[in-house]
Amino acid sequence: MRAIIAVLDSFGIGSTPDADHFGDVGANTFGHIWEGCAKAERGMLQIPHLMALGLGRAAHLVDSTLPAFDGLPVTGLYGAARELSKGKDTPSGHWEMMGLPVEEDWGYFPRAIPTFPAELTAAVIRTGKLPGILGNCHASGTEIIEQFGEEHIRSGKPICYTSADSVYQIAAHETYFGLERLYELCHSVRKLVDPYRIGRVIARPFVGERAGEFQRTGNRHDYATPPTRSTVLDMAKAAGREVIGIGKIPDIFAHCGITQEITAHANGAVFDATIAHSRSAPEGSIVFANFVDFDTLFGHRRNLLGYAGALEAFDKRVPELKAVLRPGDLVIFSADHGCDTTWAGTDHTREHIPILAFGPNIDTGPIGIRRTFADIGQSIATHLGLPPMPVGTSFL
Repeated sequence: MRAIIAVLDSFGIGSTPDADHFGDVGANTFGHIWEGCAKAERGMLQIPHLMALGLGRAAHLVDSTLPAFDGLPVTGLYGAARELSKGKDTPSGHWEMMGLPVEEDWGYFPRAIPTFPAELTAAVIRTGKLPGILGNCHASGTEIIEQFGEEHIRSGKPICYTSADSVYQIAAHETYFGLERLYELCHSVRKLVDPYRIGRVIARPFVGERAGEFQRTGNRHDYATPPTRSTVLDMAKAAGREVIGIGKIPDIFAHCGITQEITAHANGAVFDATIAHSRSAPEGSIVFANFVDFDTLFGHRRNLLGYAGALEAFDKRVPELKAVLRPGDLVIFSADHGCDTTWAGTDHTREHIPILAFGPNIDTGPIGIRRTFADIGQSIATHLGLPPMPVGTSFL
């Protein structure tokens, strides 16, 4: 009996009742991809395994303008969940899934230019022994590298920027600035932004010699503030269970509650690692993977057809995962927020997330719209025989 969780990062299925507070009324990552593919020359989105698990029906629960998708039998439990946490960012979504809603606001940087407080910028420059910084604004990560990459190489000044998330991001060239130096700088800045309640500092290394050639690498590293209370991951680890974090999961939880950290960057490598560890993990384990490409390569870049292709590639591998399951295993496919490719700007969108739960002995049918992502963590605790979490209701 094990729990395997796959987060399709940013795969929302329709705006939440409070989306007006975020400017996201009408956002629907899945719905707009489905409709966009139907109108494009490529034709309909081909994700038969996800649809058989109830994805379409879950999306219809949220947005009744979508088809009911009720022509096929459902092979798992399906539903949607709203977020109690006040943000629409990666840590809030993941922490709440594991039983820890973030009910106080993170700190955010204003959209003014410069965006960072002068005293913070001075401290970053002083601590990092830098000649200065570039950027100092809200920006798309790929666009700001194009804008400042050449000047960064000439000057040695790192590119510092933020977004609608609670984040301080630092982009620097792996060769000219140095990867380890970038990591050390981000580690130092992590402490500097604590008074501002910033959720993450992210190292964004890149390579290339000139504008038009710059490319971010897979050596990204997130420096997150630690969870404020125990999650179901901490409980499992304390009970002597294996908790295997794949991709950026260990970073998101500041390495708390994780017993094995598996490095994997692209979606294909994350799926390879998920299958390998689902095959070998001992009884009572949690295997927890984040499929980041949906968000970083397609959602933020507003690439609808690219997102659709990534969904189809993920869907084709679902039978491989099913083939390594054991009697009693529970698999949950979900998300942490939305990132609607048709939306203005490049930020996340406040949306419901899908819950698709299946396994050899898992029931089938609807579980409705859940009031919190924490129902996922509560269900994992129930499934693995761990003590109940303080928030959430099991759907098992």
